[in-house]
Formats: sequence, structure tokens, C-alpha cells
Amino acid sequence: MDAINTILNEIDSLLWGPPLIVLLLGTGIYLTLRLNLMQVFRLPLALSLIFRAKNHGEGDVSSFKSLCVALAATVGTGNIVGVATAVKLGGPGAVFWMWVAAFFGMATKYAEGLLAVKYRTTDEKGEIAGGPMFYIRHGMGEKWAPMAAFFAGACILVAFFGIGTFPQVNAIVDSMHIAFGVPREVSDGIVTLLVAAITIGGLQSISRVASKIVPFMAVVYVVVSLGLIVMNLSAVPDAIALIIKSAFSGEAAVGGFAGSTLMMAMQKGIARGIFSNESGLGSAPIAAAAAKTKWPAEQGLISMTGTFIDTIIICSMTGLALVLTGVWQGNSAGAMMTTDAFATTYGQPGVAILTVSLVLFAFTTILGWNYYGERASIYLFGTKGIMPYRLLFIVLVASGAFLKLDAIWTLADIVNGLMAIPNLIALCALSGVIVSETKRYFEHLKKSEAE
Repeated sequence: MDAINTILNEIDSLLWGPPLIVLLLGTGIYLTLRLNLMQVFRLPLALSLIFRAKNHGEGDVSSFKSLCVALAATVGTGNIVGVATAVKLGGPGAVFWMWVAAFFGMATKYAEGLLAVKYRTTDEKGEIAGGPMFYIRHGMGEKWAPMAAFFAGACILVAFFGIGTFPQVNAIVDSMHIAFGVPREVSDGIVTLLVAAITIGGLQSISRVASKIVPFMAVVYVVVSLGLIVMNLSAVPDAIALIIKSAFSGEAAVGGFAGSTLMMAMQKGIARGIFSNESGLGSAPIAAAAAKTKWPAEQGLISMTGTFIDTIIICSMTGLALVLTGVWQGNSAGAMMTTDAFATTYGQPGVAILTVSLVLFAFTTILGWNYYGERASIYLFGTKGIMPYRLLFIVLVASGAFLKLDAIWTLADIVNGLMAIPNLIALCALSGVIVSETKRYFEHLKKSEAE
């Protein structure tokens, strides 16, 4: 097992080294400039569209449900366990690099949502099909079809071996065992049965569950986290100063932590930020394509709010909780580290609230990624691939409780990177389309206001 971990870590370091970090941030910066700081000046409009989008046009679900499916997949263990892992390995500075990745990632997520609607089509069953494999093939041309197929294959790998299964199931069974003493096998069995029951119903079933659970769990977690921050309000300025200082200097921790370099803080912060909000990964546009809208830019704006909610709000809550309570300097890691932060403020009730939040976050992520992987499977194999895909996904969920934490996160990082590369290339190549569609939409809004 040690040899496998060593190999995985070497691949991870190579893949998530400077080239991919530059490509991720560079794409976000490039789109931010071309879209005239869209994530700053258009954020109020984007947030308002979540609830007042007219939902006219083709599509399978409302814009709100589409966003909830995307958030179901993104608001998961990355927000609780992933942030803790990043801070443990990269120091408090990793939180700053999460913010940076999220800020520029909002422009990336906007572009993904826009292109998803622009180039969507229908499958053999008459359902909406869209995502990077479609905007790569139809936007860039047939000669890029192999890259579209590579993306779809990588998407299935992420659903099977990355964000979609192992990290989520592992977090659920561990947290239920730690907090309530529930045997891991029991939690794993219940999760597997629930996933099987819901995912057999496809997008409509997943979107119904997501639109009920996601808003509830996000509000509860934010409120409880704000309570922790308020109780430690006097320490907040120092905590933020430490986060910013550590981002550029590295900050060694006490208690078995060998030290953190600037590159480690940047690498872990950006990797975990992308793991959490999935900007640039190409996953969210698969859900965005199904939204009932006739304006690609409108869905792009709604998609952009996913990164804001996921990282700027929810991940920041976790990061501040870890730094304010000082647990990042202790010996605990992963879910236990965040649990310790809540326990120092709320005691056992805090542990229970965090556990329930983590379970809901992780469970909805499994549902969202089941859908993403299924759409990629349909792209490669047609509708005949649906049932084999679902059965294999359920088997992997059932086995996810029995793998080691370090190997899980490393494997997830690797397959995430493989999925991001073709998508980022497509976003840069189609940036002209993104800009022209954006202008067309805002000209429409101006005309509507003038009438």
C-alpha cells in the first residue's frame, strides 16, 4: 500500500504542479479580463437570477434545480474535509489560495455554463445532453472529437474513483462512526441503498432531492459556522492576517507538522478549491445544459453563483473555523480536524451538527456525480450504457468505506486534473463565442429595460 501511495503522490505532484495551476488560474484570469470583471460587476444580477429566471426555452429542469444539482455535486466533503486537508498540508495560507482560485474560477464557471447551453443537444431518449464534450466537438469542430471523448472518459473516472464516490462515502462512514458510534458497514449499506433508490430515477429524481436538501444544508452550515465566528470575533482580524501572511511565506504548524512552503500552500489551496467548487473541471456545465433557458449567458450567470456559494461562503466558514480555534496546529486531520473546531465552541451538539452537515453534503455530491458520469457514459456508449454505468457506480459506492484516506484524496486529485485539461483548452479556444454571447444577452437586457 505504501508503494501505491508513493506512486500516486508522484503522479499527483506532477499533474498538479505549476503547469496545471498556471492553466487553471491563467484561464480564469484571461476570461475575467475578457469579460470585464464579470464576477464583480454582475454578481448581484447573477444572485437575483437564481430565483427570478423566467425558465423559458428548452430544457429538462428549471434553472434553480439545475443549480441545485450542480451545487449538490460541488458542496460536499471538499467544503469540510478538503479544506481541513489543505490547511493541514499547506498551512492557513491554503485558504487564501482557495479564495484566489474561486475568484477567477467564477469567470470560468460562467463560461462553462454559457457554452453548455449554447452547444447542447438531445440524446436518443429526447433528454437534453450537454457539457464540455459537446462544446469541444461542436464548438471547436469534429477534428477535436478525440479530445471530447477523452474528457467524457475522464469524467467517468472522476465519478467512479474521484469526487463521486470514495471521498464522499469515506467521509460519511467515518463521521457517523466518530460522532455516533455507527458501524462503518451499516452506514455504507444505508448510503448504498439510498443512492440506488434515487439514481435509478435519473435527473428528475436527483433534482427533486437536491433542490430540497441543498438549500437547507447550506443555510444550516453557514448559520452554525457564523455562530462560531461571532463567538471568536475578537480573533478574526488576526486569523485573516495569518491566512494572508501564510499564503506568501508558508507557516509551520506545531504538533507533528514538518512545515509548509509557499508552493505547498498554493498547490493544496488551489487543488482543494477546485475539488470543492469544480470551476474549470467541466462538471457543472453538464447540469447547466439541462436548464430551461433560451439565453446561454443567463445560465452562465446562474452557474457562476455556484462557485461563490461553495467557496467564497461555505469553504471560508470552514477555513476560518479551523484557524480561529487553532485546531490546524493539532494532530487531527480530515473530518476529525473540523469536528474538533466545532467541538471547542459547541461541545457535543456541535459535533452532531457538523456530522449531519457532512453526511448531507457528501450524500448529495454522490447523487450529482452519478448524473455527470451517466451523461458522459451516454456520450461514449449511447443509452445502452446507462444501466451498466449505474450498477457499477452503486458497487463502487458500496466499496468506498474500505479505502485509506490519503490514497482516496490523491487519486481524486489525479482524475480531476485529467478532466480539467481538455475543458480549459476548450474555454480558451471558444472565448470569442463566450464574449459575443455575453454582449448579445446584455444588449437584450438593455432593450427589455427600455421597453
